[in-house]
Amino acid sequence: MYTSRIAGMGKYVPENIVTNDDLSKVMDTNDAWIQERTGIKERRHIKKGDGNTTAVMGVKAAEIALERAQVSKDDIDLIVFATLSPDYYFPGCGVQVQDLMGIHTCPALDVRNQCSGFIYAISVADQFIKTGMYKNVLVIGSENHSGGLDFTTRGRGVSVIFGDGAGAAVLTRSDTDGHGVLSTHLHSEGKHALELSLKGPSTLHWVPEIIEENPQEDIPYYPYMNGQFVFKNAVVRFSEVIMEGLKTNNLQVEDIDMLIPHQANLRISQFIQKKFQLADDKVYNNIQRYGNTTAASIPIALCEAWEEGKIKEGDTVVLAAFGSGFTWGSAIMKW
Repeated sequence: MYTSRIAGMGKYVPENIVTNDDLSKVMDTNDAWIQERTGIKERRHIKKGDGNTTAVMGVKAAEIALERAQVSKDDIDLIVFATLSPDYYFPGCGVQVQDLMGIHTCPALDVRNQCSGFIYAISVADQFIKTGMYKNVLVIGSENHSGGLDFTTRGRGVSVIFGDGAGAAVLTRSDTDGHGVLSTHLHSEGKHALELSLKGPSTLHWVPEIIEENPQEDIPYYPYMNGQFVFKNAVVRFSEVIMEGLKTNNLQVEDIDMLIPHQANLRISQFIQKKFQLADDKVYNNIQRYGNTTAASIPIALCEAWEEGKIKEGDTVVLAAFGSGFTWGSAIMKW
């Protein structure tokens, strides 16, 4: 059986920086309130006219990843695109990337696992490579949150958290035993699905029905999050799925060279770091600058950590995520 490894990483975030002070001008909030609860200082938002969409940002990140991997677009065998904010209800962003990049009839699929999307997408790519079906798989996580958030005081509990951006990785067949993706671990618990959800528009609730049946102050086509409940579940599941990955590979917490947690909330990352007694240089966080970019958060952070020289060849790298669904997962890699 083959193994897969990340041959190249890329990231893209819009140039438009939105600070906490900027948000305080349109809703009842302030910098101290946001930082205390989330750790976020600023985030990036698509700006009208800048040409960015979920698919376009994914292409920009992918082009960097391909160049760094020294892999031609014509050598890509499969595209796996993770997002909760596609450009269209259908078709998915994967086929848009195939078209925009000029990749000839390459198969493309979308993964809709929200904050866990990139972990799930890595797992899909890894399995295709392990079975020998494909050699090079392009994995993208990209989000345009700002296009669907409630920027009023009513929506501040959710809207201050999220940002836009994209990250990409080229997974390729590994020729070195013991390197690359060692294992992935995926879970879900659907009974909590509506604790972090966007109910409409959907086939159950199209926009005209929502406007007609609901008062303006209760619009269900903005995201809903039961923040405390999500936080409590996240810290438990993060810990479990990290330990699951370590035990599968006969590793100890002390063997972790770099933990890249999904950038949901700095307080969650700090809780996990403290529980595992990891030094600051063993955990990478950038939510302070980008907010929660959902499926894009892990690839953006992983790319930055590598660019900054904090991940080196031979390092044991752990990726972990938890989010809507509830879904959660981890990936253990030998870089």
